[in-house]
Amino acid sequence: MKRRRSEVKVNVKYFATLREITGKREEQIELQGDSTMGDLLNRLVEIHGPAFKNYVMEEATGSPKGHLLFLIDGISMNSMGGLNARLIEGCVVALMPPVGGG
Repeated sequence: MKRRRSEVKVNVKYFATLREITGKREEQIELQGDSTMGDLLNRLVEIHGPAFKNYVMEEATGSPKGHLLFLIDGISMNSMGGLNARLIEGCVVALMPPVGGG
């Protein structure tokens, strides 16, 4: 019998422009077990295409744009290892633009 690789379901929430680009407030994404934030962003680019990629990723480096905020269960991904931050079953990832004020 073939053994399936474990999968992790991650809930992704979108705000502002990303909500417009994806056409969704949130969605559940299935990833292979032992996935990282980098794996999730690559999967989201596959799903949502060039508009998502252009808004989220730096063209020259392929890294996320510095002005965007990526939270994993309410904690900045940068304090959890950046793109290497591990994602676990049921975690909530929020992708949002910077908050402005005056």
